[in-house]
Amino acid sequence: MIGSKTPFRISFIGGGSDLREFYRRQPGHVLSTTINQHMFVFIHPFWDERIQVKYSRTERVRRIEDIQHPIVRETLRRFALRGIDINSIADIPAGTGLGSSGAFTVGLLNALYAYCGQNPKSEALAKEACEIEIDILKEPIGKQDQYAAAFGGFNFFTFHADDSVTVEPLKVTEAKLREFENNLLFFYLGGSRPARDILAGQKHQTATDQKTFLKIKRMTELAQYLKTSLLEGSLRDVGAILEENWFLKKALSPRISSDKIDYFYDVARRNGATGGKLLGAGGTGFLMFYCEQDNQEKLKSALKDLREYKFRFDKEGTKVIFIN
Repeated sequence: MIGSKTPFRISFIGGGSDLREFYRRQPGHVLSTTINQHMFVFIHPFWDERIQVKYSRTERVRRIEDIQHPIVRETLRRFALRGIDINSIADIPAGTGLGSSGAFTVGLLNALYAYCGQNPKSEALAKEACEIEIDILKEPIGKQDQYAAAFGGFNFFTFHADDSVTVEPLKVTEAKLREFENNLLFFYLGGSRPARDILAGQKHQTATDQKTFLKIKRMTELAQYLKTSLLEGSLRDVGAILEENWFLKKALSPRISSDKIDYFYDVARRNGATGGKLLGAGGTGFLMFYCEQDNQEKLKSALKDLREYKFRFDKEGTKVIFIN
């Protein structure tokens, strides 16, 4: 049996610039970190030549072509394995803005390669995961989730016109990184949503509407500002940078925010938060706020109707954790 463990991620600034419709015209920049919430994939021989896949449902088929889960089906085509049992378990539900789909694809690839006795590098796993989701399955998504899941850590990503990706681990002091982490609060809005519909519209707007393109371009500039501030050891402008990024993101589509999200964001800003954003493509998921620790109890009290989650930064990318 083989088991892989792959982290979810928090994207701070620059989401949308990892779409091909943007970075083919202008380099994209995203600043993100992986967190201590994970996707686990386990692979075990099945007792006959069939393939069993367990996720929110169970499939048992004789041919790879008959698998309904698109990522599992297209990934298994590359290995042509039979007589295996694939199981996935996640710490956080899918569709909550933490990059679960990319983490699943990277983790599945890592587990399958280990099952075949191979150990590919992070770059190869990320690139192959992008090929499966974006080029084969035609999902209207970007590349940041796959690269974050494969490499892990606190990184500044640059997406180039030739489809290459530069991964720059940010050398922020441990003390400043802990301070930054401790000033972040996360609240779950409830529910989940597929990012596909929102991102499909965003891709079209990025390709055809100059105003949308310029908004995302400004978000890449904010990503560079935040990177510079963190490397200089300054957290003074974090809230303001997150807030400008959030209002730019909201302006990309009316489906990104909602009256409910706007209400809770306004409550948070009146009760100690200096900025924040909704994680993921939009609609629901987790609200993240930057709030210095002296004001956090006030903020938590104001948002008592939402469930708070505590996330910690994680330095490791996908890894094989069990081989029997």
